[in-house]
Amino acid sequence: MQEQQAVEGFGAISQETRLRIVRMLVVAGADGMAAGAIGEQLGGAASSRVSFHLGHLEKAGLVQSRREGRSIIYSAKFSVLSDLVAFLMHDCCQGHCKYCDRAIALFAKCEGRPSA
Repeated sequence: MQEQQAVEGFGAISQETRLRIVRMLVVAGADGMAAGAIGEQLGGAASSRVSFHLGHLEKAGLVQSRREGRSIIYSAKFSVLSDLVAFLMHDCCQGHCKYCDRAIALFAKCEGRPSA
């Protein structure tokens, strides 16, 4: 990951609502969530507000959308999110850090990774 991509990604999740959305989508997994369901989990947020934030996240490359019938389903782009974490931890303690080892072990437990 290039530094500019990291800046855009971290910039996108530096806003509270967008961070909450990304965390929701991470929990939802590869199946993702409909935009309406995201709005409901945000306390009944207006669809225009939800669309604004989802558009920002999609432009930063952190989420992707797909149409299913009349719904637009959003899902996290796990490869990009893991690249953001790796960008931060790449040179951690010259590769000898127990905290980095914990993060790597956590990622290793993840099963059924989506292809995106």
